[in-house]
Amino acid sequence: MSYLNFDKTLLINLDKSLTKEMIRTNRAGAYNSTTLIDCNTRKYHGQLVLPLPEIDNSNHVLLSSLSETVIQHGAEFNLGINKYEDNNYSPKGHKYIRQFDCEVISRTIYRVGGVILSKERLLVSFEPRVLIKYTLLEAHTPTLLRFKPFLAFRSVNSLTKENDLADTSYKELVNGSSLCLYNNYPSLCMQFSKKNEYIHHPDWYKNIEYFKEKERGYDYKEDLLVPGYFEMSIKKGESIIFSAGISEISPRKLKILWDNELTKRGHRIDMFSCLKNSAQQFYKREGDKTYLLAGYPWFGARARDQFVALPGCTLSIDRMDYFDRIIETSIADLKTFMSGEGAEIKLQAISDPDVLLWFLWTIQQYAKATSLQKAASRFEEFATEIITFIRKQKHPNLFLHNNGLLFVNGTGKPATWMNAIENGKPITPRTGYVVEINALWYNALKFTSQLTREKGNEHAADLLDYQAEIAREAFVKTFWNGTYLHDFVDGFYEDYEVRPNMILAVALEFSPLSRQQQKSVLDITTKELLTPKGLRTLSPKSGFYRPNYVGGQLERDRNYHNGPAWPCTFGAFAMAYLRIYKQSGKSFIERMLIGFEAEMTELCVGTLPELFDGNPPYKGHGGMSFAMSVAEILRVLEVLNKYENE
Repeated sequence: MSYLNFDKTLLINLDKSLTKEMIRTNRAGAYNSTTLIDCNTRKYHGQLVLPLPEIDNSNHVLLSSLSETVIQHGAEFNLGINKYEDNNYSPKGHKYIRQFDCEVISRTIYRVGGVILSKERLLVSFEPRVLIKYTLLEAHTPTLLRFKPFLAFRSVNSLTKENDLADTSYKELVNGSSLCLYNNYPSLCMQFSKKNEYIHHPDWYKNIEYFKEKERGYDYKEDLLVPGYFEMSIKKGESIIFSAGISEISPRKLKILWDNELTKRGHRIDMFSCLKNSAQQFYKREGDKTYLLAGYPWFGARARDQFVALPGCTLSIDRMDYFDRIIETSIADLKTFMSGEGAEIKLQAISDPDVLLWFLWTIQQYAKATSLQKAASRFEEFATEIITFIRKQKHPNLFLHNNGLLFVNGTGKPATWMNAIENGKPITPRTGYVVEINALWYNALKFTSQLTREKGNEHAADLLDYQAEIAREAFVKTFWNGTYLHDFVDGFYEDYEVRPNMILAVALEFSPLSRQQQKSVLDITTKELLTPKGLRTLSPKSGFYRPNYVGGQLERDRNYHNGPAWPCTFGAFAMAYLRIYKQSGKSFIERMLIGFEAEMTELCVGTLPELFDGNPPYKGHGGMSFAMSVAEILRVLEVLNKYENE
């Protein structure tokens, strides 16, 4: 049985099946996403969703869904499903599903009387095209298949309503047709590998509901246009491939294209292979540039997320090729930022105070994966440029004070990853000396010293070590409160909230803390923040603790960093725990990973979401597939594997 296999009992239970989603990408920004039973529950769901930079910076849903009908002896059995008002579902195609699995690609098995039909789908690599393959596994009498495409032609951030502006005319293609509902949009080309009859009969299906949007307090009803339907016969053992893309294709090439794409897919047989597969879904190539998306379905390429996630999403899964591509794109963008040029930078939030420090941490992971010599040869010059840039106070919100620590202004605008806002102001206003930024600064100085010494510049390395020692002494004096670390210090204000940010001061390769202080920080983190899904963003002992990521957007924003557990924090925790307990701590970290493996069949199968509620049952929320979550668990698995080999 497949590792990611779901049977009829679960699939026909809407309370369970509608909570489980899937997402596949083409590594160029396009994706295919829905629930296991093909009932869309988010406005972000769709069979073909792709970026259209000629319109705006968001993704756009062209083909929302494709509804299939099996016809035998004039009797019709519709396999589709949509949700309407008052919890009504029509049609109720889920009742015909017998199995869903996605060990390699997603496959759904339907049974209608004596008919057994298989449906498989995949996205073409680096091309905005979805392929869906239908195979008639069993049938005793002549069978017809009918296909109704549901068209949206809208941004993922909006919903469409019936209107007179939609152009419902179509153009005939070989074995299909193309439509373009609105100006500025490309045509959607829908074709089959087999000749068929197309009946053009435009009709709006009104008030389709997406309950995930309703939960978040957004508009959740949409009207979708069905332009008509395709109909064709199918014989037992025969396969038919449907293609939807923004360019025409020869139907004769569809089988070859399908077979070629299938050979590129890996098997998902355990947590590691699932996360390895998921990590590669975040790659995005744009011409000669390559980025790592922060997550799906709504995140773009964000600088901090990219550098935190890059080692896990490339080095930990032996994808040095993508590490090289992404790091070269990153260096070009960072140099543009540091030069103060007005050129457009696609890497979002590149001016956030900790971005340069996380970049140096990424290079540090490269040095561990290869060698210090290779890292010095490739990156020492640029690492030194970054340190000099910070020292010379050229960063707009990163100020080096005489005590050796970095100061940030986070009162008017969020300065750290805890960046939720209300009325334009940070909900968690971390400002002044911030604990993880200064831990990263000390680590950056020591690592850059290593690179510089490796290149033979002993004098420059000594200066960096001297500055690092000044920062270390100030760090302990400023943040250590006798038991753990202040989250931030601003003037005479010392923030005593117990948050996960301090664990970085233990986890980083160079820690400013003594071993006794490291253990004390680890102990309180374990006691108050650790859950089976990562570290809580705030201790339950705090009066501001809000563990559940629920309600409308404002309530979610208030809760975002004040209680929910983030899987990405578990990477730092595991590194800190293994630093203190070494080989004897391995079994504990392995047991903690059980909580993450359980998620392989939950919110979005085969991947990890952005965050979880801070209290049991630790329900998953946020972005359904999140790069930092996936990356940090992969990094933990890699480290555990090294311990095993030792």
